Amino acid sequence: MQVRDYLLRRLALLPLIMLGVSIVVFTLTRFTGSPVGIYASPNMTPDQVAALEARYLLDEPIPVQYIAWLGGLFRGDFGWSGVSVAPVTDVIWVKIAATLELALAAGAIAIFVGIAIGTIAGVRQNKWPDHSARLFSILGASTPTFWFGLLLLVPFYLWLNWFPLGRATPDIYDSVTHLTGMYTLDALLNANPVAFVDALRHIVLPATVLAFGAMATIVRMMRSSMVETMSEEYVDAARAKGLPESVVVKRHARRNALVPTSTVIGLSFGFLLQGAVAVELIFRWPGLGQWVSSAILAGDQATIMAYVLVTAFIFMTVNLAVDVAYAYLDRRVVLGG
Repeated sequence: MQVRDYLLRRLALLPLIMLGVSIVVFTLTRFTGSPVGIYASPNMTPDQVAALEARYLLDEPIPVQYIAWLGGLFRGDFGWSGVSVAPVTDVIWVKIAATLELALAAGAIAIFVGIAIGTIAGVRQNKWPDHSARLFSILGASTPTFWFGLLLLVPFYLWLNWFPLGRATPDIYDSVTHLTGMYTLDALLNANPVAFVDALRHIVLPATVLAFGAMATIVRMMRSSMVETMSEEYVDAARAKGLPESVVVKRHARRNALVPTSTVIGLSFGFLLQGAVAVELIFRWPGLGQWVSSAILAGDQATIMAYVLVTAFIFMTVNLAVDVAYAYLDRRVVLGG
C-alpha cells in the first residue's frame, strides 16, 4: 500500500478516535461532580446557582450535556477556564506553543544524543562505551524527573545562575513579534540574537531534564538493535566488499537499527508531554502541564477536557508519523498490511 493511501485511511479514522476520546473524558469528568463552581461566585444563593446550572444545561442528563459541549467544540468553544479567567480557546494555543517548544527541544536532545550513544555502545559491545551506556540507561530509567530537575536546579540556577527560571525575560520577550508562539523560533524569525540567547538560557535546563528519561530509553533500544544488526549477514557482506567501517555502520547497520527504535522515539515524545507537568512546575514553564495541574486542583473541568483532547490528538499524530518513518527506513515494510 502506498504511503498516500495509508495516510488517507488513518486520517479518516482520526475523527472517530477523537469522538471516542471525547466521550470517555467528558463522562469521567462529569462523574467527579458539577463544574458549576467555576462559573458561580461564593455569595450566590441556591436559586442563583440553580439558574446558572440551567443556563449551561448542567441540570440535564449527561448525554444532553455532552451533545451541548460537543456542539460547542465544533463552534470552537471549549468552555470557560476558571484558572485562567478566560475562554479556554483564548488560552490553550499559547499553552500548546509553550509545551510543544519544550517537548521539541527535549525530543531533539533525546533523539540525537540517544541515537549517537546507542550506536557507539552497539558497535563497541562489551567494551567501556557499552558499559557506560548501559549504566546511563539504568540511571535515566530509574531517576524521577522531579528529583533530577531539583538536582540540576541547585547548582545551575541557585549557585551559578546560568539558567534562569521561567520561559523568558519579560522585557526581551515583549520586544519580539510572536508569529508562532514558540519563543526560540520567533527570536530567529525576528533576527533578534539577544532574544534567541535569552530563549536558550531559559529552555536548556528544563529541556535537558525532560529529555533525560526518554534519552535513556532510546539509548537502550538503539544499543540492542545495533548489537543485533551488526551480526547480520548483509553487514558482513558490506565489510567483505572493503567498505570503511564508518560507512558500514552509518549506511547499513544504523539505518536498519533505527526501524525498531523509531517506535520508541514516537512513544517517548508522547511521554515527554506527560513528563512536562513536573518539569513545568519546577522550572515555572507556562505550558500545558502547569495549566492542567492548576485546573485539577481547582476542579476546572473545561480545562482538563481540553488538555486531554489536545494530548490525545498529538499522540495520534506522532504515531502516524512513526508509521510513515517505518516505510522510509525500511522499504520492505508494507504500510497497512
